[in-house]
Amino acid sequence: LDPLVHVDIDEHPDVLAEARAAAGAAVRDLGHALVGHEASLDQLERFTAVLRELETQLEAKARRFRAFHHGRGDWRQQTPDGGTMSSFDERPISGRGAPWGLDLHVRRDGDEVVGTCTLRAAHEGAPGRSHGGVVAALIDDVYGFVLALMSQPAFTGEITVRYVAGVPIDRPLECRARCVERRGRKLLMTAEVTDAGEVVATSTSTFIAIDPDVFVQGVRSADDAEATAATESP
Repeated sequence: LDPLVHVDIDEHPDVLAEARAAAGAAVRDLGHALVGHEASLDQLERFTAVLRELETQLEAKARRFRAFHHGRGDWRQQTPDGGTMSSFDERPISGRGAPWGLDLHVRRDGDEVVGTCTLRAAHEGAPGRSHGGVVAALIDDVYGFVLALMSQPAFTGEITVRYVAGVPIDRPLECRARCVERRGRKLLMTAEVTDAGEVVATSTSTFIAIDPDVFVQGVRSADDAEATAATESP
């Protein structure tokens, strides 16, 4: 079992995590189907009505808090060379349950991290090309797995992306990243995105390292505050 699927928490058994992952994938596929295909007015109106009803049902449920399900941090997990890397299911870009995710597969390659995905209809910017912000988000997320490889939590201080060529949709892409230098708390990283071996984007970034215990404490404090506010709100 994936150790990041929260199987150790009674209120979130593995079967529920798998169901959430399937629901996230369905939402992603639905979004691409909506953007990438024609539909009649009647279909769109019925589509909207069904989704609004589902939204109402979910909004009536109790609020979920990240720290309860994933407060320990990815940096405490070690992945063998060549192994698949994973994170919490709602991680925006690579999470299995993320409704706006990229269906990103991440693996370790020595001291580097390699993410592969195929951008689709809802990621299109210029015709036939992906939106630049989506590419930047892809790179930033893969950088996050480098932090996990280093067992070092940090936050993005600066990220620069150079678009060498148009980044296509509907073609397999590879994003490869690594940490090239550490200067005190500053972690300097580089990455590139390739299409069939051709570089289409490059990146440099600076991450700021923080103590793991401070990170966990901050996440839990923030979520505790949100939980208290939700309880006390009229």
